[in-house]
Amino acid sequence: MKKLEELIQIALDNKENSYSPYSHFRVSAVVETKDGHIFKGVNIENASYPVAICGERSALAGAVSAGYKDFARIIITGDSKDTYPCGVCRQFMAEFFDQDTEIVIANSKTDYKTYTMEELLPHSFSKKDLG
Repeated sequence: MKKLEELIQIALDNKENSYSPYSHFRVSAVVETKDGHIFKGVNIENASYPVAICGERSALAGAVSAGYKDFARIIITGDSKDTYPCGVCRQFMAEFFDQDTEIVIANSKTDYKTYTMEELLPHSFSKKDLG
């Protein structure tokens, strides 16, 4: 697995790939699988606003599409201090993240905060609720 600082730098650099012509607010996410594979995502806006996809879901969709579903951590960075995932992304992440999956909100390689899924979305709706 890569060092956290390396993943944060990848996420920061990846913001350049954001397609955000309407909000001008870039979001980048980098997800690392438990076996060390890395997938990048960015927010992708659309003239029909509800069609947009967030950076977190973009990264996870790429990983899941490639056959990966076991995640060690996700790095999220945006154009504001402490860019947190929206509610939809939190629910999406809850589908795939274990209790120990790290969620890192990064402003720089030295300024970041780490959370668990339970901290960001307590009492989430999950597979166990469908049983």
